[in-house]
Amino acid sequence: MTDRTFRFGELFCGPGGMAKGAHDAAASTGVDLVHKWANDYDRDTCATYLLNMERYGATTETVIHGNVRELEIEALEGIDGFAFGFPCNDFSSVGEWRGLDGEYGPLYSFGVRVLEAHEPEWFVAENVSGLQSANEGRAFTQILGELAAAGEHGYDLYPHLYSFDEYGVPQRRRRIMIVGIRGDQQYEFRVPAPSIYEGIPVSARHALMEPPMHRGMLNHEYTRQSDRVVERLNYIRPGENAFNAVDLPERLKLNVRGATISQIYKRLHPDQPAYTVTGSGGGGTHMYHWNESRALTSREKARLQTFPDDYEFIGSRDSVRKQVGMAVPVRGAEAVFTALFKSIRGEAYPSVAPSLGHVAARPRRDDRGDQ
Repeated sequence: MTDRTFRFGELFCGPGGMAKGAHDAAASTGVDLVHKWANDYDRDTCATYLLNMERYGATTETVIHGNVRELEIEALEGIDGFAFGFPCNDFSSVGEWRGLDGEYGPLYSFGVRVLEAHEPEWFVAENVSGLQSANEGRAFTQILGELAAAGEHGYDLYPHLYSFDEYGVPQRRRRIMIVGIRGDQQYEFRVPAPSIYEGIPVSARHALMEPPMHRGMLNHEYTRQSDRVVERLNYIRPGENAFNAVDLPERLKLNVRGATISQIYKRLHPDQPAYTVTGSGGGGTHMYHWNESRALTSREKARLQTFPDDYEFIGSRDSVRKQVGMAVPVRGAEAVFTALFKSIRGEAYPSVAPSLGHVAARPRRDDRGDQ
């Protein structure tokens, strides 16, 4: 029986990894989470979200395809809970850590606008680990400051760097999750301890073989490999890549200067978590099976991202690859939302201190005026 109901909104919703994890957590903790609206700029991504979130109330009217810069945020329906995985491009090594100086870095501000306009009771934000070092650390400090000061009451912030393989995800994926609790609330968020998830298998072998996969599965189309790629992979052992493979002949080595540690043409190690799933493609960045000389399929990557096998992705193969790679792992989101909902309900569970500190809410002062 549920005793709390939260109206839920999302920006940068992606294909629904964050939402699926949130709804799974709600179901297991006795919380009623009601979809109200979600927005993303990519049409295929919105189609994927709608298809899989219809069971939670998503409709063609509430899943809004469009540029967030043109979204009428203040006109959106009121919400009690909010999630936004603001674009990470400029906070990662791929984006050369441009941070707030890049095209995508400032997009976090639209999440702040939601907090200002609708003042939800709580929010969860997600980004890459590089966020904390972008712009020599200034970007992270600025973002935390604006989130803490949003709305009339401000938000207590609990930023933590999660390594999702410690939370039941068969993938070494390190992400910053910022949980915010509105300053007038009487509870605190407690970061869930990895010990809660000890014993859950997180090897690539278990993820891709339990249960067994078959060729007729959704989004499980194989990519044809060139003869040269197949020959190169045949010399690369599990866990190795094109730059550290011991037995790779000189004629098959890549002529790239300065690259000694890389995920290019890297095979999974079957007995370890996968390396990070990304939306990249081409140039040996597809992720490769430990035994078969081929790239992983989108369904195999979706398993590494802990999407259920009946979760269908809409679009071309390239579009689906990008959606899967940019998603928040379902089980990782579920771990955070489960802890959040248990914190709200006052339930005990093992916890750890937020690794990136605690930021106190900065409520709006009556005498601040227009300054």
